[in-house]
Amino acid sequence: MRIIALVNQKGGVGKSTTAVNLGAALALLGKTVLVIDADPQGNTTTGFGIEKSAETPSIYEVLMRQVTLSEAVRSTEIAQLGVVPATINLAGAEIELVPELSRETRLREAVLPVAERYDYVLVDSPPSLGLLTINALVAATEAIIPVQAEFYALEGLSQLTRVINRVREALNPRLHVSGVLVTMYDGRTRLAVEVLEELARYFPEQVFKTQIPRNVRLSEAPSYGKPVMLFDPKSRGAQAYMALAHELIAPVELHA
Repeated sequence: MRIIALVNQKGGVGKSTTAVNLGAALALLGKTVLVIDADPQGNTTTGFGIEKSAETPSIYEVLMRQVTLSEAVRSTEIAQLGVVPATINLAGAEIELVPELSRETRLREAVLPVAERYDYVLVDSPPSLGLLTINALVAATEAIIPVQAEFYALEGLSQLTRVINRVREALNPRLHVSGVLVTMYDGRTRLAVEVLEELARYFPEQVFKTQIPRNVRLSEAPSYGKPVMLFDPKSRGAQAYMALAHELIAPVELHA
């Protein structure tokens, strides 16, 4: 099982869009996938059309040890894809976890019992470097950093990589950055090309060959509660996420 944390303390870079659509793409390629929404905004939950009522068993109840992870998994339109939703309750988790023992390892403890059921677990994290993001990094085997192709793309990346390194040294020696994903990419603009080149210098071996383009269908799909490959499988956004899924799978299968 690969547990992938989608992390970036900047908001609006495509973490939730990637959690929804990469998860769906992997499942459509025959992998068993669990997507965990660990962002209080709950955009990933919305992207799958799941109701976010306070009564819904969610990742909050899992982190507070009120339910097991299995009890919080919701099914989706894609047979091999399950989702653990986020509700408004999660907004208080950062504060409530502070005095708790093993507060950084709550998610890892919850995921381990279901490890054999899934090929991939994707964790969508909030736009911060607080306890929820730390939990995602401690649970993960790897991190993917979505980065928007814009002027401020590199701002904060050095801080994020320092946090990832500290988590690896102190809590999770397996953790590594497996990829940097450029999102909202428009190759017709000089700025986007320059950002991609700069990222390649900063992460020489980790920038995905696939870039996620600016695409109207990607923006429209969440309002219908569907991943873009169910909403419009022929769109450029759907094709890009399928290409990303192939790229993510390929090195493992070649090694095997």
